[in-house]
Amino acid sequence: MRALYFTAFKSILGKEINRFTRIWIQTLVPPAITMTLYFLIFGNLIGSRVGQMSGVSYMEFIAPGLIMMAVITNSYSNVASSFYSQKFQRNIEEVMVAPVPYFVMIAGFVGGGVCRGLIVGAIVTGVAMCFVDIQMHNPLLVVLTVMLTSILFALGGLVNAVFAKNFDDISIVPTFVLTPLTYLGGVFYSLSLLPDFWKGVSALNPIVYMINVFRYGFLGVADMSVPLSLTIIVGFCVGLWCLAYYLVSRGIGLRS
Repeated sequence: MRALYFTAFKSILGKEINRFTRIWIQTLVPPAITMTLYFLIFGNLIGSRVGQMSGVSYMEFIAPGLIMMAVITNSYSNVASSFYSQKFQRNIEEVMVAPVPYFVMIAGFVGGGVCRGLIVGAIVTGVAMCFVDIQMHNPLLVVLTVMLTSILFALGGLVNAVFAKNFDDISIVPTFVLTPLTYLGGVFYSLSLLPDFWKGVSALNPIVYMINVFRYGFLGVADMSVPLSLTIIVGFCVGLWCLAYYLVSRGIGLRS
């Protein structure tokens, strides 16, 4: 039985990986170009005027946030677009009636999003190394954080796809929720610069904690407690997994 589950997981995962690698010029190249522009504009041009932030150069400061931003966006969009496409084409019904547990199906789709997020993260890291000398204060923490964050937003993309009724609904959350939260998540600034009120508001933004831990893994500087940040990230992962499993197992938004 376990062999059957593994075969099913491997099949879904392989299909998802093949999906985004087949059109790599649309899925893997644009993040590299976008992040190069960020480094050129914010790092070189603006960074030279800003100077240091949290004891490091501005270029070094924004590098972890830009890498995390690319991971978040691609993990989310990969699962949201793929799952909704199968839902729209009614292919998802064939997967749901297969003799495979729902958690295996969810893991396969989420695994595809995680793979794309990690590959894009590696590409953006390579781009960052062309502009700044990247040092890892805690490599294990960097890997753990990027994995958890990628899983979290892959699950979020699946939940979005379940509720989406048309292709326009796929872009609503990234445009009106994900992008603002990412830009207000401390990618380009330290939370220590904010007034107390806005620090409190920022504490409600989950992306703040992900970037905080990720930056600490690279630079050894953090605006918030690292153990607290990790706990919140894990909590969101567990919560979204439970929600995704509930939606898929009940067939909400999937069965006609």
